Amino acid sequence: MTISYFRSNTIYCGDCKEVLSKFPNECVDLIYADPPFFSNRHYEVIWRDGAEIRSFGDRWKGGIENYVLWMKERLEHCYRVLKKTGSMYLHCDSHASHHLKVEMDRIFGENHFQNEIIWKRSDAHSDARQGAKHYGRVTDSILFYTKSDEYTFNTIYVPLPETTQEKWYRHVEPKTGRRYNLDNLTASKAGGDTSYEFQGVRPPQGRYWAYTREKMQKMWDEGRIVKTRTGKLYYKRYLDESKGVPLQNLWTDISMLRGFSASKEHLGYPTQKPEALLDRIIRTSSNSMDVVLDPFCGCGTAIFVAHKLGRQWIGIDVSPTACNLMENRMRKLYVSPNVMGMPLTEEDLGKLPPFEFQNWVVQRLFGRVSARKSSDMGIDGFTFEGVPIQVKQSDDVGRNVLDNFETAIRRRKQTKGIIVAFSFGKGANEEMARAKLHDDIDIKLVTVKDLLRNRNQDNL
Repeated sequence: MTISYFRSNTIYCGDCKEVLSKFPNECVDLIYADPPFFSNRHYEVIWRDGAEIRSFGDRWKGGIENYVLWMKERLEHCYRVLKKTGSMYLHCDSHASHHLKVEMDRIFGENHFQNEIIWKRSDAHSDARQGAKHYGRVTDSILFYTKSDEYTFNTIYVPLPETTQEKWYRHVEPKTGRRYNLDNLTASKAGGDTSYEFQGVRPPQGRYWAYTREKMQKMWDEGRIVKTRTGKLYYKRYLDESKGVPLQNLWTDISMLRGFSASKEHLGYPTQKPEALLDRIIRTSSNSMDVVLDPFCGCGTAIFVAHKLGRQWIGIDVSPTACNLMENRMRKLYVSPNVMGMPLTEEDLGKLPPFEFQNWVVQRLFGRVSARKSSDMGIDGFTFEGVPIQVKQSDDVGRNVLDNFETAIRRRKQTKGIIVAFSFGKGANEEMARAKLHDDIDIKLVTVKDLLRNRNQDNL
């Protein structure tokens, strides 16, 4: 085990199973995990600024058994790195939440299951369109587990609903207009001399005053005790002094992010969670300078919120595109995070999924990926000056690729272009020279080695 690999305030690019295997035992205080859902959907994402496109699938070949096995290996590492006083929140959807709960019960122990939080993320969903034979799916489950019985839990209070206010605080003071309710002044256990008579009233049989005689007299003088017509005493509790009610396990007050223009938070990531959701979890289950881990970090909302709340943080994602996004997002907080595990060699880049490779190349050229995922007419992206880019994750790229790219360039009425590949054949170089000499089309052939060697691509 390489203990030095563990660093707080760090973004790790890689499979969380491999990254966490290098972490020491019991080194983080809170884990929020929002893994790919078992929903058999395929997402195409255009980032909000138009600079990137990412395609990823949460299709799991082999069915739910393979998905649960894949999750099991990663959840076991999460359990190992969690401190004994730590908590874990696992975000699930209806397709797999029951399977994952069984696995979490096995790993953490049934007795350390604290809650299934139901997050109502929207009021309605298009899957309940007219004619659909099921109810609208508007909720996610968040499974809350702890590693022991001693764990951080900072109670959060939320405002009382108006109907509850009217029902519970139905009395109104004529002079002040303050709402109040009448609360008990008695208790089932005695504490000192609490069976005395006060204002001609004794506690009911088997009950005792909850306060000393001196405290009762003080409250009476302040007008906080009410004597009813039937001769009973009650404590006057004002609505404007109430903290609210402790947060329950049904969360209906945090909405999902709706579209690119509906929220300043929205980065275009399809499963991006609102900051308010992570703020609530992190405030409840961690304290200042605790270490918060998100092993499926995506666009980095958990680490972004953790930093704003004064926590240390660790984000892990297998996607270099996501890690670049996280790094840029953290820089908005004037943070320069450590970034580890990004692809550094041609071999690393050759193993990337095609669209991750495409994203890496275009980002390296300080450009934007084409918004068209298919039928892109041979253009995969553009520099910020608008020069078309084509990306080939292959060696010995030949003349035919240049021929097709020239056609795409002409169609756009442009005269420049860039092709990036691992290597180019003789025919490609000959066609590049011919196109420049006879057609006045300037195509630059750039190898992946060139991009790795030159961070500043001005010479391209």
